[in-house]
Amino acid sequence: MSHDLLDRARELITAREGLSGVWPRAAAFLTRQALEEALADLWRFTHPGMEGASWSTQLACLHEVLSDPPLVSDVRSAWASLSRACHYHHYELDPTYAELERWMGQTERLITATRGMAG
Repeated sequence: MSHDLLDRARELITAREGLSGVWPRAAAFLTRQALEEALADLWRFTHPGMEGASWSTQLACLHEVLSDPPLVSDVRSAWASLSRACHYHHYELDPTYAELERWMGQTERLITATRGMAG
């Protein structure tokens, strides 16, 4: 399911007709949802029950289950950036195409790692 959400986010940033002004945040919402679902899947595979912990706790413990420190750092960074992008403030710019692409790539790497653990 998390991969489906990420696919929808990618569709939003490539086919933006009729979505002027809303596609960046909509894509950020979908990407964050995909990342959070991938984290929930990861915890269900490795430490059932942990998916119910707060996001800050899950992210703090991520290094215990992922042996890829750059991925752990990227996931933490992507989640924080996506969370900021999802909370609208009139004085902040929407996320850019390049930022969304980077966060989607980081989320894709988490989804791939999670699938690898599932077997």
